[in-house]
Amino acid sequence: MEDTDLVARMAAGDQAAISELYDRYSAALLGLARRIVRHRENAEDLVHDVFLEAWRAAGTFDPERGRVWTWLAIRTRSRALDLLRSARIAHDGGAAPLDDIASNDRPPCADSERVRHAITCLRREDRRVLELAYVGGMSCTEIARHDTVPLGTVKSRLASGLAQLRAKLGQRVAA
Repeated sequence: MEDTDLVARMAAGDQAAISELYDRYSAALLGLARRIVRHRENAEDLVHDVFLEAWRAAGTFDPERGRVWTWLAIRTRSRALDLLRSARIAHDGGAAPLDDIASNDRPPCADSERVRHAITCLRREDRRVLELAYVGGMSCTEIARHDTVPLGTVKSRLASGLAQLRAKLGQRVAA
């Protein structure tokens, strides 16, 4: 069954649908959450919360805006960053590079090879900013301070990296 069908079934109240979606994506989302929050129990709780949120918001999912994996991954990343900020959990900024994530905890999808290739084609500066933002959980201001570059440069590199990924993948990449 397609992911979008599962989300539609969730919106209709089908509990078996969320169970199937959980089986498909929980391990990859847990890997993503652990890279950001660095604490297994917090990451497990966070993934659980993401699926509860997905259950409640299933009726708002729009397949025209992206895939179900992306919808869940963005929710996971956002909740992980919220957790870091609210708890002021210190992180070391030594986040795993994007290609490590693409190869080790990649989402179970047919496009993973395209994603890995697109990441390796990024300019070094743009790739670094994306790694620090999306993997390390740093804000643009934190990245600017960390790399001692102007804030505007960080924002430009972030936009450039996302644009390069959009061009390579031919689809919408979340900002």
